Amino acid sequence: MKTRIKWIEGVSFVAETGSGHSMVIDGAPEAGGRNAGARPMEVVLAGTAACSAFDVVWILRKARQPVTDCIVEAEADRAPTEPKVFTRIRLRYRVAGRGLDPRQVERAVRLSKEKYCSATLMLGKTADIVAEVEVVDADRLEAPAPPPATPGA
Repeated sequence: MKTRIKWIEGVSFVAETGSGHSMVIDGAPEAGGRNAGARPMEVVLAGTAACSAFDVVWILRKARQPVTDCIVEAEADRAPTEPKVFTRIRLRYRVAGRGLDPRQVERAVRLSKEKYCSATLMLGKTADIVAEVEVVDADRLEAPAPPPATPGA
């Protein structure tokens, strides 16, 4: 796995991944950033949630569970002094499907955290990682967005 980080200006960078994707990463305004992209540690947290969500969906599909949606919301606390590592990470999984076995969903989350998710296993060295699981018997977890309001209506 490779990545390339190119400094743009100030504390803004473009990250180019080995798979050919790019994203802007920027520091906070108080550190000289322009809010042009995600903060580096936000990217770490998002990557952790995505890594675990990937595992959960993969494990459920392999177990022939009828998963139709998965949302992972992540929050992290950081150490007050440098290096400001994550000290606690809360992952909230909302997994949907028609007739999902809640035990299989719990198992998938546990296996991700303890065996498959490289990110949670690495970050677990400094952070207490807590998982909360909600199983929803539905096709989608989020309702579709309402249509935009028509002017003058």
